[in-house]
Amino acid sequence: RSETQLALQCVERKSDMSKPTYLGFPDSLDHPERWPPNDCSLIDSGDTAWVLSSSALVFFMTPGLAFFYAGLIHRRSVITIMMQVFVSLGVTTAVWFLIGFSLAFGETSRSIIGNPSSYPFFLNLDVCTPVGYPMWPTTGRIPGLLFAGYQMLFAVITPAVIAGAFADRFRFGPFLLFLALWVILVYCPFAHWVWNSNGYLFQWGVRDFAGGIVVHIAAGWSALGSVLFTGSRHFDSEHDRVIANTPHNRTFVALGVGILWFGWCGFNGGAGGAANGVEAFALTNSCISAGAGMLTWLAVEQHHTGKPSLVGACIGLVCGLATVGCSAGYIRPWAAFLVGSVAGPWCYAAIELRKAFKLDDALDVWGVHGAGGLLGSTLLGCLADEGINGMGRSGAFFGKQLCASVWTAFYSCAMTYLILTLINLVTPIIPTKDQLRAGLDVSLHNELAYDEDAVKHARGLPSSVECAPACKDGALEVIQVKADVGHPAADAAAPPPATMIVFQQTTPQTGCA
Repeated sequence: RSETQLALQCVERKSDMSKPTYLGFPDSLDHPERWPPNDCSLIDSGDTAWVLSSSALVFFMTPGLAFFYAGLIHRRSVITIMMQVFVSLGVTTAVWFLIGFSLAFGETSRSIIGNPSSYPFFLNLDVCTPVGYPMWPTTGRIPGLLFAGYQMLFAVITPAVIAGAFADRFRFGPFLLFLALWVILVYCPFAHWVWNSNGYLFQWGVRDFAGGIVVHIAAGWSALGSVLFTGSRHFDSEHDRVIANTPHNRTFVALGVGILWFGWCGFNGGAGGAANGVEAFALTNSCISAGAGMLTWLAVEQHHTGKPSLVGACIGLVCGLATVGCSAGYIRPWAAFLVGSVAGPWCYAAIELRKAFKLDDALDVWGVHGAGGLLGSTLLGCLADEGINGMGRSGAFFGKQLCASVWTAFYSCAMTYLILTLINLVTPIIPTKDQLRAGLDVSLHNELAYDEDAVKHARGLPSSVECAPACKDGALEVIQVKADVGHPAADAAAPPPATMIVFQQTTPQTGCA
């Protein structure tokens, strides 16, 4: 029969749900008997319980990322950046449920992309259908539906990471469109190529245990593509530039990173889909690399600026976690310590390089995730231990990991730039000057993160001032207006804090006028 006849043929779906209904990919009909049976005896309760717990941990990472980014950004864009992170829970979930999971883990068409009819609306995933072909190389011991849900949470947080790069340069409507297109055109292809057992990179011998390639390189280099498209933010003065680049709430940063590290125990620790020794290595290696990344970052920061910072400690920790993701389930703890130790200085240098080229990556997504993921994926070829997960270090393995990493970086950056170009033809991406002047929290969402900012907004005062009334009813009130220019270590050329004393006749009802 010709391929045309095969493409038009539909295979009748059996009542036991062991085989799906195909709608058109010729390659999908090659081995229909390999689909796992609907057999509850194949499901292991221990593995299922661990992956369920890991799914909850991965979900918790998205709110953690929102707090992390909200603390790093200036106070006039807190709502905007948190909204961009949280909305991925809606948009990406819908895309993954409708078509994304099928594109990533469905039966392949020439190892390029999954068949959209494999799991649309999560069909063909019954309660007793274990993970297996085409999702997994062999029949596993957790429900395929659980695997789909776990992978969905990976997909949710990945495009949300990119939002930190183009802070203050993206309208909300176009961002929703960007989320959907990026998941379909960037995330799903790489998930299929690297994680699907029939993807061409997987078959070539490339490995990525927990997203070093699929998540961190893809998101980090997409962040670079988005910065190249949107350009730099424009500021009316050096003072405004310093305010915009100074973390407004360092306690949020620490809270967010704590949540992220907690969630990463499921992100890396559950990626193997089982409760076994490999997952023990993955979880332990992740924590070791995180600690080493923090320490080496602080050492470099101490040498470079003269003082270690809380924000620096948090960013160094994330560098260690992002860099070890690819290799977490393939290396021994000593190698994880080495990965984290190199990750801190490597990512710090990448951020300084970004500054030298005057690229306005607002929250350094490229420097942490793009550069860190590229390093970690490449080091896997040098550090993998065959006794842990079947992959041993070799020159050939190193070369494959390097080629795959470079290809991922190039494709992600270029495709993101193309996606943004097409979206901008339909609707403007960058906010107007009036929207930027008013602040994106107000102009895009009609909300402010802090009540005192709402009072200042009503009075026409900028959010960067602090008002401290000190008088009795009807008396001459003293209002202190203090401009917060940030930590001196953030920018040695920053001007000192300026203080202005304003006298005004007022009453308690007028507030800060």
